[in-house]
Amino acid sequence: MQEKKREAIPPITAKNAWNHFRTITKHKAIVARECFSVGLYRQGLLHDMSKYSPTEFLVGARYFQGDRSPNNREREVTGLSTAWLHHKGRNLHHYEYWLDYTTRTDGGINGSGIIPCRMPGRYVVEMFLDRVAASKVYRGKDYTDADPWKYYATGNTRRFLYPDTADLLEKLLLMLRDEGEEKTFAYIRSHLYQKPLLPKKKGRDRKR
Repeated sequence: MQEKKREAIPPITAKNAWNHFRTITKHKAIVARECFSVGLYRQGLLHDMSKYSPTEFLVGARYFQGDRSPNNREREVTGLSTAWLHHKGRNLHHYEYWLDYTTRTDGGINGSGIIPCRMPGRYVVEMFLDRVAASKVYRGKDYTDADPWKYYATGNTRRFLYPDTADLLEKLLLMLRDEGEEKTFAYIRSHLYQKPLLPKKKGRDRKR
C-alpha cells in the first residue's frame, strides 16, 4: 500500500510569529492572573516560559492557526510534535511530566509498565487553571465555565493520571461547571495551604 504523501512544511511568516506570540502571551497572562488569585504567585510568573524558547516558539510560529494548538498541526504535517516533547518535559503542571515506568510485575497502563505518579496538589491546580485559560483563549466570547470539563470529558485522560490526581482535577472541573469560577477559586484558596488538597499518601499505589 502506497504511503500517504506528507504535506509540505509551511514557512515561518512574520504575521504568524506575531500572532503566535500574542496568543501564548494572552494565555500566560490569564494563567498568571488565575494563579495569583489562588495564591500561586511563583507558578503564575513562571507558567509556560519554555514556550518562548526557540525550540517551541519557532514551531508555534510555523504552524500557528489561532483556534487550536499549533502542536496539533505539527503532528499532522510531520507525524510528531517536537515542541510538545520539549514542553512536557519542562513544565510540572502537565501530567505527562509525571509518567514513569515500573519494574513491578503487576503491569501499568495497558500492561506496558508505564505508570502515573502522584502530582503535588499545587501542580494539579495549575493544570486545572491551564485548561481554563486555554478554553478562554480558543473559545473567546463563546467561552462558558462548562468548556474545560467538556474538553476533558472528550478525551481519555483519566487513565494516565494517578487516582488522587484525577479525582482532584475532575472535582475542580465539575465545581467550575456547576458552581462557577468564584466559588471554585475560593475553594482552592481555602484548601491550598490551610487544608490538604490531596489526602496523605498511604502505602503502595492502588491498582488502576
